[in-house]
Amino acid sequence: MRSRHWWLVLLVWHGLAHPAQDPQELLVASDAIRNPGRPFSVKLTLTEFDAGKQVDTSVLESFARARDDSGQFASIVRFLMPPRDFGKLMLRNGDDMWFFDPNTKASVRLSPQQRLLGQASNGDVITVNLAKDYLAKSSTEEEVTDGERRRRNSTKLTLAANTASATYASVELWVDAENNRPIKGRFFAESGRLLKTVYYRRYEPQLGKDRPTETVIIDGLNPQSVTLIRYSEFATPTIPQTWFNREHLPNFRPN
Repeated sequence: MRSRHWWLVLLVWHGLAHPAQDPQELLVASDAIRNPGRPFSVKLTLTEFDAGKQVDTSVLESFARARDDSGQFASIVRFLMPPRDFGKLMLRNGDDMWFFDPNTKASVRLSPQQRLLGQASNGDVITVNLAKDYLAKSSTEEEVTDGERRRRNSTKLTLAANTASATYASVELWVDAENNRPIKGRFFAESGRLLKTVYYRRYEPQLGKDRPTETVIIDGLNPQSVTLIRYSEFATPTIPQTWFNREHLPNFRPN
C-alpha cells in the first residue's frame, strides 16, 4: 500500500495525473467559440432539404448582445428573404419571445420550440449561451464522427435545462478534446424523444476566433429531413439596448 501511495504522489507531482475539467467550464468554453463575447451581427442563410432535394430557403440577419443581469444574449432577428417576409422581426429578451409584422404593426408571442423553416426552430436562430440555460451534469471521453465525417476525440457533456427560456429539455453535446470546439449536439424533448441532431462544422476565423460557419440540423425521426444554416458577414456594429424592447419593434432601423 505504501509503494502504491507514493506512486500516485509522483504521478501528481509530474503532472501525469490531473482532475478532469469541470463540465460546466467546458460548456462555457464551447459557448465562447460559438459566440463572440461582445455585441455582434451575423447573416444566416437557412436551406431546407428533403431526401437531398432543396425545398425552401430563407435569409435572416441577427443582432445580439449579452444582457447585463444574466449574461444571456438578447437577440433581434430581421427577415431579409423571401421578399414576402422582408422586414419581419423576431425578438428574444429573457424569457419573452415576440414576432413583429411591420405590415400589420402587430406583435405576437412566440415559443422557441416553434418551427421556423424545416428542422430549424425559432430557438435555433437566436444567439444563445448554452451555459446560461443548461447545467452540465456529467462528462465522458468519447470518439465521435464530426460533420465532415472525420473521427474526433471528444468530451461528451450531458446538459439539463435549468431556465424557463431553454429551448430543449436536455442536450447531449460533444466538444473537441483539444480545443473545446463544439462538434455535435443531440437535442431532446421533455419526454426524452430525440428532436434533432446538429453538427457544427466549417470553422473559419471570425471576430478573433475560429468559429463554426455552418450547422447541419437533422430531424430526430426522419434523417432525410435536413436543414443547413450558413453564417456569414460577421460584424460588430453598435447595438443599443433599446433595440430589445418590444415597444421599440415598430421603430427598428438597423442601418
